[in-house]
Amino acid sequence: MPEQKDYLKDVYSVESPEAMEELYDAWADSYDAELESQGYATPARCAAALAEFSENRDAPLLDFGCGTGASGAAFAAAGFTAIDGIDMSGGMLEKARARGVYRDLRETAPGDPLPVPAEFYDHAAAVGVIGAGAAPATVIDTLMEVLKPGGLFVFSFNDHTLEDPGFEGRIAEYVDTGAAEVLFREHGAHIPGIDLGAVVYVLRKR
Repeated sequence: MPEQKDYLKDVYSVESPEAMEELYDAWADSYDAELESQGYATPARCAAALAEFSENRDAPLLDFGCGTGASGAAFAAAGFTAIDGIDMSGGMLEKARARGVYRDLRETAPGDPLPVPAEFYDHAAAVGVIGAGAAPATVIDTLMEVLKPGGLFVFSFNDHTLEDPGFEGRIAEYVDTGAAEVLFREHGAHIPGIDLGAVVYVLRKR
């Protein structure tokens, strides 16, 4: 099994959805301990940002790419009570289920339509999910579709992702067309142990 930092490095060089699923399945048992040892800050940052703007923390929240549930635990600690999780890794979902903070958990393959009706959720989240070594920018469109008008979307772009202007460019398209407004944008810690930062965004769908 790779040493601790190999996973953190290898995730940015995975070239296929199948390889990504295999990596996360293999990483599931040690993921939480390794990220926590490196000071993983983004789940708590995203939860705090969403809580700042949410008017109803009992309204449904979709945690896309929930992994082992570190993000769900952070949202629960911030007062959110109806959290559904989706992830491509069955191994990760087993860990998430054990946390007991999710209302529902589902496994889905990369690129598959979400098993969720349009305009169903009041909140959506993609914590450490979109970007380099992870999900493509099209996930932004997918999650905006399942949000109700006025719904809130919290997500993060790490420093590797910020090097590609296409990701923040996609946000600019939503803002420029009036489809969304940016309520919050802040750069801060992501994984301090490897000196990696991230921007946390909160969008409101119009």
